Amino acid sequence: MKTIRFFSLLLIILMAAKTLPAQRNGTVLESRQMPSKTLTRSVNYSVYLPPGYETDQRRYPVVYLLHGLYGCETDWIQFGEAHQTLNRGIQSGELPEMIVVMPDAGNDWYINNSSGTVRYQEMLIQEFIPYIDINYRTRPQKEMRAVAGLSMGGHGALLLCFHHPELFSACAALSAALISDKDMQEMEDEAYQERFGSLLGSDLRGADRLTEHFHANSPFHLATTLPKEAFNSVRYYLDCGDDDFLAAANCRLHIDWLERAIPHEFRMREGRHSWSYWRDNLPEALHFIGRNFRRN
Repeated sequence: MKTIRFFSLLLIILMAAKTLPAQRNGTVLESRQMPSKTLTRSVNYSVYLPPGYETDQRRYPVVYLLHGLYGCETDWIQFGEAHQTLNRGIQSGELPEMIVVMPDAGNDWYINNSSGTVRYQEMLIQEFIPYIDINYRTRPQKEMRAVAGLSMGGHGALLLCFHHPELFSACAALSAALISDKDMQEMEDEAYQERFGSLLGSDLRGADRLTEHFHANSPFHLATTLPKEAFNSVRYYLDCGDDDFLAAANCRLHIDWLERAIPHEFRMREGRHSWSYWRDNLPEALHFIGRNFRRN
C-alpha cells in the first residue's frame, strides 16, 4: 500500500511540474563585429537578448553596459555575470525585459582624442547606436535607452549623458573613474602616459594637462560646471565601495550635486574596486534603470 501511495504521489508531482511554465534564459552573443567608417576598423561588441527575443516580434528597451580600463566587450559576461543577473531579475519580474549591449572601447575612455585621429565617442553616437537600433529590435526612443558602466565605463556613462542627454534617459555609474584637476596635475608621468598620453597629448606635465580638451571630456569637471538645467532630462545613479580608491571622488560628486540640488541617487556600500563588488551591486543599478523603463 505504501508503495502505491508513493508512486501515486510521484505521478502527481510529475504532472504538476509539466503544467508549470518553463523558465527561459536570455541569449548571449559574444564578440560580434560592426564595421566602422569613423575608426576605419571593426568594433567588437557583445549583446544580451532577453528570453523570448528569438520567438516573438516585440521591441525592447536597451542598455549600453560599459567596461573598465584594460577591459573588453566580454568582461561584463565573463567576470560580471551580467547575463545571470538579468536572467534572475527578468524571471522574478524585478527587471523588465531588456536588450543589453556591451561595446569594446579598448582604453579610449569613451572619448575622441585631442588630435582627432581616434574618434571613439563620435563612432559610438553616430554609428554604433544607430547600428544596434537597425539590427536588433530595440525601442529607439530616448525614454527606452540607458547607459551604465564601471570605473572607466562609469566615466563613459556619465560623459555620454552629459554630452548627449537627448539620447539617454538613465545613467548608472559604478565606481566611476572621476579625475579632478588636482588628480590630473599630480598623476605620475608614467601613469599619465599609459592612460591618457595618446588621448590628451603626450609628455604633458602638471597644469599643462588641464587642457580645454581634458575639461570638455571630464565628467567630474562637467558635473560641477554645467548649468543645473543640463541634468534635468536624465536620471542619475552613483554607486561606489567604501574601500575603493575612487570613493573620495565619488563622494565629492555626490556632495557637489547635493549642494547644487541636482537630483540623483547615491549608494556607498562595503567593498573595493573589484568584480565581486560590481557583481553584487549590478542588480540594484539595473533595477534603477528598469524602474525608469517602467516609468515607476
